[in-house]
Amino acid sequence: MVENIEFLGHASFQIKGSKIIYTDPYQITQEETADIILISHSHFDHFSPEDIKKILGKDTTIVSSTDCADQAKDLAEHVIGLAPGQNANVQGIIIDAVPAYNIGKTFHPKANNWNGYVFQMDATRYYFPGDTDLIPEMSGINTDIAFLPVGGTYTMDYKEAASAVSAINPKTAIPMHYGSVAGSVKDAEKFVKLVGDKGLLIPSKK
Repeated sequence: MVENIEFLGHASFQIKGSKIIYTDPYQITQEETADIILISHSHFDHFSPEDIKKILGKDTTIVSSTDCADQAKDLAEHVIGLAPGQNANVQGIIIDAVPAYNIGKTFHPKANNWNGYVFQMDATRYYFPGDTDLIPEMSGINTDIAFLPVGGTYTMDYKEAASAVSAINPKTAIPMHYGSVAGSVKDAEKFVKLVGDKGLLIPSKK
């Protein structure tokens, strides 16, 4: 179920199946052309035109938060801007935008309508949450694989991420958002230890 996933550092993953999907490419070395690129929000470490160009093909579709869509259209022909609660059929894959925001911090206000994403590819459901704290909406997420930020400061920390695993109950939980802007691999290791058999630390390809 996870052999098709590469962690490219920070919040960047490559997920390969019937399509090649990337999340928030940032400081990546991977250059395999994307079918779909998911952009959670407009912060520099999540929406990086320089990195998007590395994996962009003529048929690539960028799915972004609405505040990124206009700038993304300068990069790609196929761009879809979504707000939380909206969805799109992208090359046969239904992508649902879900809320991503901070509670008690000002970095990612709920009012900004920034995104996490839930999608299914080849019978496996994935949840990429973007930059978020532990939020009530997580209890309604249905997924097999959850990528969860563990670095703290701008997102939830590893303890809160472990609580998110309890709320979501995925088959596999993979830590992200550490080792670059905030957090360290130790946070990821502590998270995996807390969640037991569900936890999987994928070494960064960076």
